[in-house]
Amino acid sequence: MKFNKKNISNLVFVFILVLFLIPYTRGVIQVYITRFFAFSPSVIEQQDRQYVASYDWKLEGINTSGVDLKKLKGEVILINFWATWCPPCIAEMPSLQELHTDYKDTVAFLFVSNEENVVLNKFMKSKGYNFPIYRSRSEFPEPLDGSSLPTTYVIDKGGAIIMQKVGAADWNSKSVRRLLDSLIVK
Repeated sequence: MKFNKKNISNLVFVFILVLFLIPYTRGVIQVYITRFFAFSPSVIEQQDRQYVASYDWKLEGINTSGVDLKKLKGEVILINFWATWCPPCIAEMPSLQELHTDYKDTVAFLFVSNEENVVLNKFMKSKGYNFPIYRSRSEFPEPLDGSSLPTTYVIDKGGAIIMQKVGAADWNSKSVRRLLDSLIVK
């Protein structure tokens, strides 16, 4: 059998297809493919921005102290709704961890999940992540919606949602960093 470009591409396709059929590798492949296609999120146009209606939202800390969103009013906030079983969530976690490492003193990071503490702590330890994780203890404020995973919001000091992304993104991009830097100094 001669190997030409068409045969090689067919073999690669069949190989990837077989990997998707093996249960363990399916999730791993999804994570890497999602990571490959994750781009930096875009800023919401001024006229299209929504505002956090109320800061009345209590969060139970899993690996940190609990927080009341009211205490974060006037700060730059990044909220990420995620789960350990969600491949797009897992795909974007390294970029969020890097962002958290560099901005944890100037941006309030809220990683919100509804999973059990044991599951969350095991995941964090296995991946070497140290960002703060929370569980919601009251309804999240409008217009925030954590029903699709992952969903991430960047909120400015005035409560405007500057970025909203459903699905995986590269949060450690130059454009996100420039945005955070500009929001911090305002």
